[in-house]
Amino acid sequence: MTPASNSTVKLGHFGTLADGSRIGVYTLKSADVEARIATYGARIVAIDTKDSDGKMGDIVLGHNSVGPYTHGANPYFGAVAGRYANRIAKGRFRLAEEAYQITVNNGPNSLHGGVEGFDRRVWTAKEIRNGVELTLVSPDGDQGFPGTLTAHVRYTLTGNRLRIDYSATTDNPTVINLTNHTYFNLSGEGNPSILDAVLTLDADKYTPVDATLIPTGELAPVAGTPFDFTQPTVIGSCIDTTNEQLKLASGYDHNWVLCGKSGELRPAAKVFDPASGRVLSVLTTEPGVQFYTGNFLDGSLVGKSGAKYVKHSGLCLETQHFPDSPNHPNFPSTELKPEQTYRSTTEFIFSTQK
Repeated sequence: MTPASNSTVKLGHFGTLADGSRIGVYTLKSADVEARIATYGARIVAIDTKDSDGKMGDIVLGHNSVGPYTHGANPYFGAVAGRYANRIAKGRFRLAEEAYQITVNNGPNSLHGGVEGFDRRVWTAKEIRNGVELTLVSPDGDQGFPGTLTAHVRYTLTGNRLRIDYSATTDNPTVINLTNHTYFNLSGEGNPSILDAVLTLDADKYTPVDATLIPTGELAPVAGTPFDFTQPTVIGSCIDTTNEQLKLASGYDHNWVLCGKSGELRPAAKVFDPASGRVLSVLTTEPGVQFYTGNFLDGSLVGKSGAKYVKHSGLCLETQHFPDSPNHPNFPSTELKPEQTYRSTTEFIFSTQK
C-alpha cells in the first residue's frame, strides 16, 4: 500500500441520545473520498466523491446529526442491519429442532432484525489503520434470537475504495445476516431521482416474492423480464411496466442471486450516473444483493441539504444472504454455530466515466 492511498481518521461529535449517550462520528478521508461513520447503528452518514469534473459532492441520503435517525419513519439510512438483515416470514424459524419467534415490525414479518435491530444500537468504536472498527454484543434472547452474538464491523478507506469487513461469533447456534443499508444517489444527495442511473447486476437469477415481500423459494431466471440487469440498463426503463413482482414492491425491492462463488470477493453491481459521471462498483463475498429503489420514501423525511426524500430518490445495494433463508433449505444457510466465525466483506469503489 502506498502512502498516497492511506487515509486520515478523525473522531467528532454527532449528537446525544435521549438517555444521554454521546454519539461519535468518524471521518475517513483519502485523496479521492471522504466517508463519515456514526456509532449509532454503525451507519454511513455521508460519502463525498468526485464527479467527472473533479467536484466533490455527497452521494448518500441521511442526516447531519443523530436526532432525526431516532424518531419518525425508519428507512435504515446507512445503517448496519441485523441481527438478520431483510425479512423473516412471520418472524418465525426453526433451528436445531427448536422453534423461535422474533419481533415482528413489517406487516406480518420481521425486517432487519425486528423492532430494535442493530440499526438502533450504540456500537462501541475504536480507530484502526485507515478506518474504524465498531463492536456490538447482542445478548441471548435479543429480539427473540438465540445465542449471545458478538459482532464487529470494520470500515476502511484506501484511495477510492471503501471496504466493509463483518465478523461475528456466538455462544449458541443462531442465524445471522448482516448488511449495510446505504441509500446512494450518484447525482448527489437531495437529487429527486435515481431512475436515470444505469445499473448492471452480476446475476442471472432472482428470488420472486409474495404479497408481503417474502421469497417464494424459487430462483427465477431474469432473462426476458424487467429484472434483467446483466447488461447496463437504465433503472427507470422498466420500473413502471406491468409486472406483478414490481407491483407488489412498488418498484424494485428484490434479492438477486449473484454469479460466481459465494465466499469469494467478486463483482456484484455497477451503477453509472450519466449526469455526474460518477460510477459506483460493488464487490462482495455474499451470495446475494438486494436492489431497492427507495419505494417507501414519501417526502416526509428531510435530508442533509434540506431536500425532501421522495420516492426513488435513493437506491440501495444490500449485499446479503437471501431473505427468509432460515425457512428455505434450498437457500444458502445463515446458521452460525459456536465453533464458527461469521465473515463477510463488501467493497464500494468510486470512480468516474464520461
